[in-house]
Amino acid sequence: MSKQDPYAALRIKEFNVFLFVRFLLVFGWSMQFIVIEWQVYSITKDPLSLGIIGLMEIIPAFSMALFAGHVVDQREKRNLLAICTAAFSLISLGLFLLTSESIIAGWSVNSVLYSIYGLVFFGGFLRAFFGPTIFSLVALLVPKKIYHNAATWSTSTWKTASVSGALTAGFLIGIIGVDKTLCLVFVLVILSLICIFLIKKKPILNKKIGEPMKDSLKAGVRFVFQNKAILGVLTLDMIAVLFGGTVAILSVFAQDVLKVGPEGFGILNASISMGSIVTMFLTTYIPINKNTGKKMLISVLIFGLSIIAFGLSSLFWVSVLALFLSGAADGISMVIRQTILQLKTPDDMRGRVSSVNSMFVGSSNELGAFESGLAAKLIGPAAAVVFGGTMTIITVVTTGIVNPVLLDLDLTKEIEENEKET
Repeated sequence: MSKQDPYAALRIKEFNVFLFVRFLLVFGWSMQFIVIEWQVYSITKDPLSLGIIGLMEIIPAFSMALFAGHVVDQREKRNLLAICTAAFSLISLGLFLLTSESIIAGWSVNSVLYSIYGLVFFGGFLRAFFGPTIFSLVALLVPKKIYHNAATWSTSTWKTASVSGALTAGFLIGIIGVDKTLCLVFVLVILSLICIFLIKKKPILNKKIGEPMKDSLKAGVRFVFQNKAILGVLTLDMIAVLFGGTVAILSVFAQDVLKVGPEGFGILNASISMGSIVTMFLTTYIPINKNTGKKMLISVLIFGLSIIAFGLSSLFWVSVLALFLSGAADGISMVIRQTILQLKTPDDMRGRVSSVNSMFVGSSNELGAFESGLAAKLIGPAAAVVFGGTMTIITVVTTGIVNPVLLDLDLTKEIEENEKET
């Protein structure tokens, strides 16, 4: 297999099955997120209600993250993914029922709203297990020498599913309605559950099965905080996502600022992921191993500038372009982060390291959603977005000054050593 082969991971059958499963899950999850954001704002007309959705997800996701990492490192990964997916199907089914005509007609607005929040809360609990399980399973499907290639394709698949899911949801809301769109999500999740069993069970590489949870969690957290490259990348992404996220209040821009309806709402969401897809596919041909740290800092800087441009825009096409550029920059940083984690994390600690990653980055998405919703209510949506972009730029400059390890990070040696393995 050529060292420069951009399709190395795709030549492995089980990895392709995994990518298909991940596409279905993320496609469905992305559709579900868009539909629920639209539905909640439609019935409340309160941007803070969108922030509460993020808060309802972050509470269980953050509080259960370390425990989930411990469980993942102790269990077989294929079956664990199947269990998570089965539970996800119950959430999708519940949301479909909550948006049906009979429920909407017979229940009060608050009853529907609080029930949606309850299912989102359950989804946050589930998400704590999804991330570490998927991250750990990837490393069991491909040889170590192509981890960086597999990370790129896995992240690209995730973003491709996000863009198509967001775009599809925006159009389907107007064509078939909220409830039928959520029914389609349920069908997709069931299909992904069936496909999971095309992947064989994988060995548990953790040699400390039965290790006391307290000792296990300490080891995972200690590893992350002692590795300055991993810690620097996670911290940078966490703060950028926390203040630079706009997705949570895009429905406000679509309905009240740009006035483009559900179709425009879908396009706004899709433009972010489309930018990420373009850059992530390019990274399969253009390696990011040289000057890795500088490339990540520059990409996050561009992300912050693009977010500011979106907040200042009142033209739909300018807003779409700004979000596209923010997604392109974010795509580079995601590939770099996933590559660093895959290359520098021991096999027996992947679940716990991924859980810490989810606490830093994944949970900051939801906390960022709450911050965006609250800021939009207090100072207005445009000012909230500009503030977030400004904080992102300040974070990049500060990180470059105080963390020289990240600034000088270069993955050339690690990737070359892995490619030499037989």
